[in-house]
Amino acid sequence: MESSNQSRFLSRQRSALALRAERWARARQGEDSLPVTLQARRVYILPTKAGISAAVLLFVMLLAGMNYNNSLALLLCFILCGVTLVSMHECHRTMSGLKLLRVEAESTFAGHQGALVLLLENSDSRIRSALSVRSAPCEASEFQLLPGDSKTVRVAFQAAARGIQRIDRLQLMTQAPLGLFRAWSWLYLPLDVVIYPAPNGSRVLPPRQGEPRRGRRRIRDNGDEEWAWLRAFQDSDPPRSVAWKAYARGAPLMVSHYESPAGLQRILNLDQLHAQALEQKLSQLSLWILECERQGEQYALQLPERSQAAGHGNAHRRLCLEELALYGL
Repeated sequence: MESSNQSRFLSRQRSALALRAERWARARQGEDSLPVTLQARRVYILPTKAGISAAVLLFVMLLAGMNYNNSLALLLCFILCGVTLVSMHECHRTMSGLKLLRVEAESTFAGHQGALVLLLENSDSRIRSALSVRSAPCEASEFQLLPGDSKTVRVAFQAAARGIQRIDRLQLMTQAPLGLFRAWSWLYLPLDVVIYPAPNGSRVLPPRQGEPRRGRRRIRDNGDEEWAWLRAFQDSDPPRSVAWKAYARGAPLMVSHYESPAGLQRILNLDQLHAQALEQKLSQLSLWILECERQGEQYALQLPERSQAAGHGNAHRRLCLEELALYGL
């Protein structure tokens, strides 16, 4: 019990120390504006656990060499100390001068992981290896940059509640070349990300409305959907949806895509959902939007004082989900 209390006390002390260090670094650096070049003064470095173990081992080796007056042991100790100091310099140098040219944030659903897209550049003539970047509490994305190279890196972030989420801190770090030291730098780039309501609910889609318009496209036997186009086969597609006649003529595996008959659409209205909390209603509408997109149907979104005309596709989906994300905020 006493050991558990002591562990919690040490954990709280570490957290408080980390928070003070973060505030100090934020006040020292201020907010960044793109493009950002990491200057040496904003790159911090500390030994890793392996580096501390190596320092203890070198100190013991030094004492042993002095105690036994062993010149070879002292020579080896001094050589290893030199290698350690060089690795510390190289670790810091790997971070210093790194350039961040662009950052874009991709919208996602509440409770899911989204992605930040970073464009980094190495304008030096040396390789920058074992680099990583992270947005707490998600895992880091590892990469390396060749001389004169630029690379796009995707970094995961954790989405909270729906609305506008600000991601104001990223951490760039490295342990190159030997893992004895860890150099890092904070990037304070306030990014506003639209977080959609999490798709959830048990209600069935509202019925289609409108009058179907007869076109030149072929109507399926059940009369509910009509053929729209062919798309590339995916592993999740059922075999019955494959266009076997086209495949027999030498075409690659393609899948027939069907849509609702022209003129029919679904009206997704917030007032249709009774006896539910607002967040539950928005989650149900979010699920309906995804279901309509999956089926290739036309749909319109109606909210109090806001609405989106009928349509479908990625742009229409994004507009409707953004309306849900910002509703009432």
